[in-house]
Amino acid sequence: MKVLVIEDEPLAAERIELLVQKYDAALTIVAKIDSVEETLLWLNENYTPDLMLVDVQLSDGLSFEIFKKTNVRCPVIFTTAYDQYAIQAFKVNSIDYLLKPVTFADLSSALDKFKTLKNIQSPLQIFDIQELINSVKNLNKT
Repeated sequence: MKVLVIEDEPLAAERIELLVQKYDAALTIVAKIDSVEETLLWLNENYTPDLMLVDVQLSDGLSFEIFKKTNVRCPVIFTTAYDQYAIQAFKVNSIDYLLKPVTFADLSSALDKFKTLKNIQSPLQIFDIQELINSVKNLNKT
């Protein structure tokens, strides 16, 4: 699974990467980005990651600007030193909100939640695709 880390503090970004690798070496950090604008560019030029780990306050503003300016289609785990943005975070694909310093236990719990949601969602997506195929077949018959 591909993980995008959005964090403007280099040491915090490195720590998150190490914790993710400790949790599951099969999780790949595809990029570490430190600003809203760079994130928008990356999302426009690349595929959607499976998961985003996002700091709230970035070098050029709040990360919520990312969600206002583009359609993020993957789950998000927020990591921040500020607790006042939690409600806002859950309005934009957030599956967890971790306060810094992020611990391995907290990140593990959030990643477990992500994997559980992914396992629930995958069969539903397959069902939706099958329904779409059946609908197209029925349209072709008429």
